[in-house]
Amino acid sequence: MEVVLVDRELGNDGDLSLLGRVDVLVKSPGVPRKVPLVVDAERRGVPVWSEVELGYRLLQPRLLGVTGTNGKTTTCELLGVMLRAPVAGNVGRALTDLYREVEPGTWIVCELSSFQLEDVHELACEIAVLLNLEPDHLDRHGSFEAYRDAKLRIFERARTKIVPRGLGLDGIEFAADDPLPSEPLMRGVHNRENAAAATAAARAAGIADEQIADALRTFPGVPHRLELVRELNGVRYVNDSKATNVAAALRALAAYEDEPVQLILGGSSKGEDFAPLAAAIGPNVRSVHAIGETAGELAGVIPGTDRDGDLATALQAIEAEPGDVVLLSPACASYDQFRDFEERGEEFRRLVQNLSA
Repeated sequence: MEVVLVDRELGNDGDLSLLGRVDVLVKSPGVPRKVPLVVDAERRGVPVWSEVELGYRLLQPRLLGVTGTNGKTTTCELLGVMLRAPVAGNVGRALTDLYREVEPGTWIVCELSSFQLEDVHELACEIAVLLNLEPDHLDRHGSFEAYRDAKLRIFERARTKIVPRGLGLDGIEFAADDPLPSEPLMRGVHNRENAAAATAAARAAGIADEQIADALRTFPGVPHRLELVRELNGVRYVNDSKATNVAAALRALAAYEDEPVQLILGGSSKGEDFAPLAAAIGPNVRSVHAIGETAGELAGVIPGTDRDGDLATALQAIEAEPGDVVLLSPACASYDQFRDFEERGEEFRRLVQNLSA
């Protein structure tokens, strides 16, 4: 098999003549369908696959797929502990990386983004989980309807469907108030909802409640999701850099609704409306500090917002008191100032660790 690598850094991403040599184009999820190479491949009848499609065909696993607007990584990692199974996909490790490491028929937990689900054809989840559906990636998909349709492709060919109660979808329903075999260690109603979805999926996979309960009691969550970085002089600093949309930031605010919060928002725009976020900011939020590309827009809808520009300036401007929570929950992507949300969270962690007592 001959593989032709195409990348912007190689300078060949615009070379349409390469398509004359290939039988299939495997597309990174970060590459939009509208780029000339993909458009011309479809015109020529060259199949366009997502990387997870290739991984599925190579591995032939028992796939437990998870999608949703928020909570995918947390739920996948929790399910990996419950099933004692490898985790791959959008979570960090490509599905194809597991080739030659696992036997066909092995359980694999796979995080599936809307970008990955755009280009699946034979991929079939034995168990498919939809966590939630809220506006996101409108800059890429163009409309909520197109985004929703991409997400719902996870149910094509799925044997068992796990769905949120109240959405009117066919499948095994879950909700945040479901009885669980143990209360989760993770904080927040949204994480209890993630735990309920994981429990329903694990039970569908045949996992005993005792094993599920042990995972719920011990799983601490994943970095950049309501991650307590440090407590200094009675002030807790919480890294929620993965809150890259309004819905995720709303969940973070709900998790700390009974505590005084100094809130850091902002980043690069995803085309979302910030009005619901403004409406949810209650009296417990003592200050709002906006950074990045969307700072002006946020200041325009949230009265009293300080436009601080960057994380370092925001942290310097916050006058926190013992008992306060300094919460980075941006409600925006990170690409204006950082490579990704992880780099943003690492910078927040570094700045907080360097604060002096």
